[in-house]
Amino acid sequence: MKNMKRVLGCVVVVAVFCLQSQVSLAANVKIAIIDMKQVLATSKAGKKAQGVIEKKMKSLQESFQKDEKELAKMQDEMKKKGAAWSDKVKKEKAIAFQQKRRDMLETREKANREMQALREENINPILKKLEDIVDDVASDKGYTLVLPRNVVLYSAKSIDITDTIVSKLNKAMR
Repeated sequence: MKNMKRVLGCVVVVAVFCLQSQVSLAANVKIAIIDMKQVLATSKAGKKAQGVIEKKMKSLQESFQKDEKELAKMQDEMKKKGAAWSDKVKKEKAIAFQQKRRDMLETREKANREMQALREENINPILKKLEDIVDDVASDKGYTLVLPRNVVLYSAKSIDITDTIVSKLNKAMR
C-alpha cells in the first residue's frame, strides 16, 4: 500500500511536470496560415500559369467535342440505316464505331497526361519559389509553423499571411 502511494505520487509529479513543459512549449510556438489556392489564383505567376493551362484545356475540349459528334453521328447512322444493311456492312460499321471509340479514349488519356505535364511545368516553378518565400517570411517574422488553410478548421485572420506571400511572390517572379 505504501509503495502504491509512492508510485501514484511519482506519477502525479511527472504528469504535472509534463503539463507545465507542454504549456511553456505551446507559448513559444508562433503559427501562420497560407491559402495556397488563393496564392495561385491571385498571384501574377499563378494567373499566367492558369491562362496557359486553360488555353490548352479549351483547345482539347473543342477537339473532344468534334470527336464526340462524329461518334454520335456514326451511332445514329447505324440505328437509322442498320435494318437495311447487310450483315457484312453492319459488322464493318460496328468495328469502325468501336475503333473510333477506342481511339477517342486513347486520345483522352494522352490529353490527360499532357495536361498533367503542362500543370507540372507551369505550377512547379511557382511552388518551388513559393516554398523559398514562405521560408523567408517565416524566418523573418518568427513563425515556427506555417500551415495550409485547407488543413485548418478555424484560424484568426491575424495569422493569415497569404497576402504577404502573394506580394512577395509577385516581386520575385517578375
